[in-house]
Amino acid sequence: MATPKVDKLTPTDPRVQHCTYKIPASGKTYHYLLAEPATPQPPPPSATILLIHGFPDLSFGWRYQVPRLLALNLRVVVPDLVGFGRSDAPPDLAAYSFKAVVDDLVALVRHVQQQQQAESEGEKFFVGGHDWGGAVAWRFALWRPDLLRGVFSVCTPFWPPSEVFLSREEMVKRLPNFGYQLQFGRTEVEDAVVGRDRIRALLSVMYGARREDGEPVFDVLSGFKLDKLEVGKIGESPLMSKEELDFYADEFVKNGMRGPLCWYKTAKINFDEERKLLQEGRTRVRVPALMVVATRDRALPPPMSAGMDKHFDNLVMREVDATHWALWEKPAETNQHIDEFLRGILKEQPLKASI
Repeated sequence: MATPKVDKLTPTDPRVQHCTYKIPASGKTYHYLLAEPATPQPPPPSATILLIHGFPDLSFGWRYQVPRLLALNLRVVVPDLVGFGRSDAPPDLAAYSFKAVVDDLVALVRHVQQQQQAESEGEKFFVGGHDWGGAVAWRFALWRPDLLRGVFSVCTPFWPPSEVFLSREEMVKRLPNFGYQLQFGRTEVEDAVVGRDRIRALLSVMYGARREDGEPVFDVLSGFKLDKLEVGKIGESPLMSKEELDFYADEFVKNGMRGPLCWYKTAKINFDEERKLLQEGRTRVRVPALMVVATRDRALPPPMSAGMDKHFDNLVMREVDATHWALWEKPAETNQHIDEFLRGILKEQPLKASI
């Protein structure tokens, strides 16, 4: 059976605006995509949804999802995370912690809502994430559940705040599929992968491309074989068009790999900040939640999601037959799960009119 064609954004799509906002409290400037439902005679959007990408990705990583969400009459806000694309990449690792990013994104969504003047200042919104964005989404539900109507993650399981700190080495002993994070937590990748062509080759590999001679370049157990990451010897990604990959390479050049890889160096900062969640007993997700598991994800394999429900009041579990890039590889199925989840909440919790 033919794979259904799914509408997606292009790098220059007129359905989205490219915006920037400097967060008053942190001073970080975020680039974000803003998409408003195209209704000649509004009703206003039924809600706002914030989408959060991961590594190595951009706001454009949600290109298959934004049109579907617009069709639900949702306002869609999709930032480049700190360190990525056109957003700032500060040197201080504390700027990349889950708590710091949640605080930034709260301010960003509130700014958008106030600018659009379509919702009351305290209106709740949805949050969804993939990869690191999924981790941020789950932490959003712990730090600021008062702001959320619902939360979902694609690929990234929930883990509760820990009472004991584990070093990267200790973590990899427990989760060998995180072996690549040992390399990412050092500087060898950011030092070696410099310039547009090298960055494009790395992105191609991460998005499923292979060397022309078939030699492996990346494995979740050990990371990159940087001597095999040779420009001109890497094939094209099966998940992206040349135009899309060129766009990614151009966007990543601004911050290089240093900014994105900062996300792999914040474990101790997150642990220290999340002591407050433990002390206050805020370790359970109370808002409606959806977890979409990718059955062939090597970095975040399905067993990591087993037993998640014990940390939730209301969790829906779904799966798609896909690798880590489920958003692009199986967009129709992934979108259907997200659509059903959001529709259920919108039906049960209709937006209150602003006064």
